[in-house]
Amino acid sequence: MIVPPFSLAAAAALLASPALASSSDVSPVLLMGYGFVPYDPVCAQACRRSFAPYHLSCTPHGDNTHGHGSGGITPPECYAQDTAFLTSVAWCFKQKCAEEQHVPIHKLEKYWGDWVTGGKTAIPKWTYSVALEKAKPNPPTYELASADKMLNETSLVDPTRYLAQWNIHKNIVKEGVLESHFGLAIIFASFGLPIALTLLGYLPFMTKFIDKLSPYLITPSLISTYAVRPLPYLLGNAPTIGQALFIAFFFFLNLVLSSVCYTSDQPNGWFPDSRFEISAYVLYRTGTLGLVLLPILFLFSARNNLLLWLTNWSHATFLLLHRWVARVFMLYVVVHSILGLQYYAEQANETWWIWGAVATLATVISVLFSGLYIRKAQYELFLISHILLAVFIVVGSWYHVILWYKSTSTIRWPEITWGYELWIYIGLGVWVFDRIVRIVRVLKNGMLRSKVIDLGDGYIRIDVPGVRWGITSPGQHVYAFFPTLGGGLRPWENHPFSIVPTWMLRGRKEETSAPVSGGEEEGERSGSWSKDEEKQVGVVNAARRVPSSSEEIAKNGSGITLLIKKEKGTTRHLKADDRLLTLLDGPYSNITHTSEILRCDRLLVIAGGIGITGVLPWAYHHWNVKLAWSVSEAARTLVDNVNLDGVVGAKEVRVGRRLDITELISEEAERGWDRVGVVVSGPGGLCDDVRAAIVQAGRKGNTVFELEVDAYSW
Repeated sequence: MIVPPFSLAAAAALLASPALASSSDVSPVLLMGYGFVPYDPVCAQACRRSFAPYHLSCTPHGDNTHGHGSGGITPPECYAQDTAFLTSVAWCFKQKCAEEQHVPIHKLEKYWGDWVTGGKTAIPKWTYSVALEKAKPNPPTYELASADKMLNETSLVDPTRYLAQWNIHKNIVKEGVLESHFGLAIIFASFGLPIALTLLGYLPFMTKFIDKLSPYLITPSLISTYAVRPLPYLLGNAPTIGQALFIAFFFFLNLVLSSVCYTSDQPNGWFPDSRFEISAYVLYRTGTLGLVLLPILFLFSARNNLLLWLTNWSHATFLLLHRWVARVFMLYVVVHSILGLQYYAEQANETWWIWGAVATLATVISVLFSGLYIRKAQYELFLISHILLAVFIVVGSWYHVILWYKSTSTIRWPEITWGYELWIYIGLGVWVFDRIVRIVRVLKNGMLRSKVIDLGDGYIRIDVPGVRWGITSPGQHVYAFFPTLGGGLRPWENHPFSIVPTWMLRGRKEETSAPVSGGEEEGERSGSWSKDEEKQVGVVNAARRVPSSSEEIAKNGSGITLLIKKEKGTTRHLKADDRLLTLLDGPYSNITHTSEILRCDRLLVIAGGIGITGVLPWAYHHWNVKLAWSVSEAARTLVDNVNLDGVVGAKEVRVGRRLDITELISEEAERGWDRVGVVVSGPGGLCDDVRAAIVQAGRKGNTVFELEVDAYSW
């Protein structure tokens, strides 16, 4: 069952509220319009605010240099005891609320007790009903005018002043409720659309429709053949057309919801003209919708993402969407901050303003310095800085909201809030859940000791004994921690590696049959591959079987193996070691539609270099497999250390020579298979060439291709 976001919000609020204050009067944090509405009723708020500016007989007097009636600020205790104020407000309640709006008396009594003096610190000497009886004259005869400064008898409210207060408070309530509606719409769309599109595939007759649509609107890259390969100048990774459609929908939804349903009414108690008023509402809405995106940001980046379990979308897809959501979030934050300068520049020294500036700065730095150019050059630096900046964003946003609550007289935090912080709590809950599950996974796997073998030429093999993953399900990866590498404990430094059960690499030579073919003509070169000298090509066909018992698996070698190419980060410290301390967060599935790939009539697995680790388990889980593997001459050691004897079906291994991707895909299409699964892992150029070839073959022929790309981009 899918829990509605509002239910999650209410649950988070109930858990969070007691921790925020010790007062027994603290109420659950609720969204405006969902269990809470401020200024309720608006007519009562307009009445109170219309009379509040007048000086009363008990108002402290100032220097009296501005003429008769000038004085200081009226304290709540003065409002609570002043007869003229209480009776005038009560009569306004009667006229504007009870008679014109038909507001029930009990509702007016509640507002009166909570707010008529500006807060619960000063209790009015009379209830609303008593104050109404005390009005003298009854009915009042004097109507206040704009020139009046003092209130010393029961009076009728100034119509112009009341209308101005009614207009602003009515529109503030309307805007706040709209923000809640729009925020929930964004949450529902971001959370529900992936689920809905996944469920759509299970409807009758939808499979064939999706198969026909895939080569045109789902699988192709949006920009040329770029997908895993970075765009020129390391501008990032291009989405597929399917991903781009979701991104476009998300942008359009946020653009529309941040641009519509603004209302301006003049005269206005806060804003001198309509332009100023509308700008203020844009300020409020961009701030609120920015906070709404926090849960989505954290959810899309999480390894333990509920949507990964409920949909057939990959973690790589959600990471790409996470980056685009972050850009929309930054736009909201920047617009909110720029408009804030227009209204609150004189309060720039206030603590709530400073924390808002901190959150804004952290957001801009986090987005601009999370580009591919940074991730590829200094991944470890990016990782820790990204976490720290996220902390500043969350903490800064929370203090910005809470301290702003405390600075205004219309909100009594923590007793009453407007619900803005609720989005922060939900986002924090998503982040904490993900981190807790990660820790639980690591603790469950325990402290392991791995055997590290230096294969030469910058390649490392790590055998982790006793871990039985990947035996029944291919396409898994793990995040590995090596705490003792690099001279110190850095718990944030972990890297994803594809999992290969160790027994798959050892093979069973006693079952090996003789090669059928020893060579093949060179195919067309792929421009995205580096120019390697042509050295060797081998094609082998063999019949194999998957181990069927735990005894057989144990005989061939239990545990998992990681094949790693040293890079500039943590992995550069790897060297031969018999007992390297290893922590594993996993296993995680690379895809959520493994069964769809395995149900295909034919399985083509394509690897480039170290990418063999991502595809080899697939070759052991299908009855009709072809494996094609190309490595550079510099990576020959991989071929020498990966035994393919146990793979069922055709095998093509090329050293120093590229695979002809177009020919591989065309051959499978020409064989007449109804459905071919293709799993590719390797350099970005190889992955993108396979995607392009499948798109072309899918458009021209009747064979349906199921593509799975197992690639980790920066």
